[in-house]
Amino acid sequence: MPDHHSFSALDRHAVLSGSDNGFPWYAGAMLAVEASKVVRLRCEKLSQGDEAAGQEAVLMVSEKIAAAFEAAAGLLAGATPAAIVRRYREHVAANARRLSVNETP
Repeated sequence: MPDHHSFSALDRHAVLSGSDNGFPWYAGAMLAVEASKVVRLRCEKLSQGDEAAGQEAVLMVSEKIAAAFEAAAGLLAGATPAAIVRRYREHVAANARRLSVNETP
């Protein structure tokens, strides 16, 4: 691994030991993959342009604001990055379930 200034001591420790004590890299990558499904589902819903699409847009914005405040409050209270990512993944999973209800296979 390069000894570069952009890598913190925690990053080096995580890579060399397989530990996620710094940032949960695997969970963060999974969050990105799971969130992409929600983005697709939301785009499909928004493309319909009906009243439900408008409600989804309002819900999406309010959820983003609430999640940001929840994450900030968690960090101020001493939550670990892993706990923050885990909570975001719970929100994403709930949205995926809700948006998938009307999805046709």
